[in-house]
Amino acid sequence: MGLVPVFCFYAFYRRSHLSTKFAQLEELIRPVVEGLGFEFWGLEYLSLGKDSVLRVFIETDAEKGIDVEDCAAVSRQVSAIMDVEDPISGEYNLEVSSPGLDRPLFELSQYQRFMGSVVSLRLRVPFDGRRKFKGQLTGIEGDEVVLLVDNEEYLLPIELIEKANIVPQF
Repeated sequence: MGLVPVFCFYAFYRRSHLSTKFAQLEELIRPVVEGLGFEFWGLEYLSLGKDSVLRVFIETDAEKGIDVEDCAAVSRQVSAIMDVEDPISGEYNLEVSSPGLDRPLFELSQYQRFMGSVVSLRLRVPFDGRRKFKGQLTGIEGDEVVLLVDNEEYLLPIELIEKANIVPQF
């Protein structure tokens, strides 16, 4: 069993305009969330015309977890900064929530925190004829996630991961 590196288009992959939008949104929203005493877990922006959604995930170390009042407080503050800065043209819905049991993973440090967990992920481009992988998160090597799928370890560059979620184990 060896590592299977995913090189497919990696050298040619460039962050898109959308990635620039994510960076701009994170730059605006992260300080607001952290200023309210929460951890900024990540964000998703789904551009769907008048049904667009900006989803902000917040986390806390507090034993009680995230509740509706926490989400409402963050939503009010994020709404205010978004109204002033206006980084998204057109209408969108703002949603603030905890990451939940099937939490999305956005940064390498989050993958590190959930080492040993089962993860479901989708790549931006196919590798070995597939874009979807589900397996155990076994390591981090540089900027790459190591995923064990059917006794085969895959080395997946974080830049190629479009979406990743923890698979809850009950």
